[in-house]
Amino acid sequence: MLTTTRIQNAEEKLSKASQEINNRYRLGYHIMAPANWINDPNGLIQFNGEYHVFYQHHPYDENWGPMHWGHVKSKDLVHWEHCRVALAPGDACDKDGCFSGSGVDHDGKLTLIYTGHHYIDKEKDLFYQNQNIAVSQDGVTFEKVGENPVIAEPPADSSHHFRDPKVWKHDDTWYMILGNSTKDDVGRVILYRSSDLRNWEYIGVLAQSDGTLGYMWECPDFFELDGKYVLLISPQGIEEKGDLYKNLFQTGYLVGEYDYNTNKFEHGSFTELDNGHDFYAVQTFLDDKGRRIAIGWMDMWESDMPTKADGWCGALTLPRVVTMGSNNKLLMNPVEELALLRETEHEVSTNQIISGSYLAEIKEELLEIKATFDLKNTSAQSVGIKIRGIEQEEAVLTYQLDHQKLTLDCSKLGKEKDGVRNTILEESDQLSVHVFIDRSSIEVFVNNGQATMTSRIYPREERLGIELFTENGDVKIEEFTYWKLKDVWK
Repeated sequence: MLTTTRIQNAEEKLSKASQEINNRYRLGYHIMAPANWINDPNGLIQFNGEYHVFYQHHPYDENWGPMHWGHVKSKDLVHWEHCRVALAPGDACDKDGCFSGSGVDHDGKLTLIYTGHHYIDKEKDLFYQNQNIAVSQDGVTFEKVGENPVIAEPPADSSHHFRDPKVWKHDDTWYMILGNSTKDDVGRVILYRSSDLRNWEYIGVLAQSDGTLGYMWECPDFFELDGKYVLLISPQGIEEKGDLYKNLFQTGYLVGEYDYNTNKFEHGSFTELDNGHDFYAVQTFLDDKGRRIAIGWMDMWESDMPTKADGWCGALTLPRVVTMGSNNKLLMNPVEELALLRETEHEVSTNQIISGSYLAEIKEELLEIKATFDLKNTSAQSVGIKIRGIEQEEAVLTYQLDHQKLTLDCSKLGKEKDGVRNTILEESDQLSVHVFIDRSSIEVFVNNGQATMTSRIYPREERLGIELFTENGDVKIEEFTYWKLKDVWK
């Protein structure tokens, strides 16, 4: 079957499926497919003045299946437009899936580099993977090149895991990193280079697990930030350790120094990038304002996904600006364009002392909240925010001052089995909390990106409101403001 026919079939299926989905948990201002399954963000790029985001997509079912590339674009990172499916599998180079990859501007053409997936024995999950290219003249319709696969097989010491190319240009040379593992299941990232995107030379290993960082490193990304080099990876197989690595798989980073001449990357230890339940496979790109912008998959493998019953599954996080903080810590904050979502502003209180709780009754589902607690002059043991339903439901964000521990508890809002996530904050005179609530998600940004926590939530009750609270003492609220946000998909 021709690629164009496969894409038309996928579009027809999506159009029909989108008429039948249940909208109870459909997000108001996040990237989703019109219907059915999505996972990893792919090919993030600003091209000809528009932001393009692609994503792993199964247009025929609400469960994971043969991977296509879905596609949205935007002029402002807020108002997204669905484009036609960009890639469909089934050619000799990508028989069983067009897996994750990246997008670049090559000679003025939007060019996608992606992994072709091929089953040897699907029942036993035996497969091989290669790397391919597709090119667009108009930024919407893509043609796979005749030279595919441009990298037919992994290095000799590699396992069959060989995927998720991230490609960038340094000086006049293209570089590609790939997620990979050794034959004895040690996760690593390997590096290639090319002058033309077609002929690739294997350079070697960029970074490798010391034995504690899992059997496979997915979705790598590598970039310079404030004079340091950052390697983002999504390792599979790290063992849980206290409050760390609580999700099935993680996304995090290594920061250090890199030399292109020697391919030596000297780096520090692995740090998780987000401490919520649902953040994986993050990718970044540089925009024309010089910002390093990150978007992740806002779900987690093998977690409960109630939206499957509604005919869709999966979403992407809000776009976040990544900056370098002190001690090589990456900070993430929402892009400033998200202020375009604000419809009405409600300044609830400033410089008010509370003890116990203070409730702002709000029925709205789509909200942005900013609250700042003065920690210098407080007698409270802990402070926080609750997003409350009219009866039992609530998502609770608590900061314990003596342990500097921040806790997000969603166990009464759709995550009954494994609802709690914790992280430690640096000591500070204030707790500044910036929260985005959508119909089935919560994204928390604390102290200008010192911590982020991203989780899916699944309310069944109507909303009661936002409650600020203290335990065993009082606290001054320096600011408490919320905004009703618009639904960009309506």
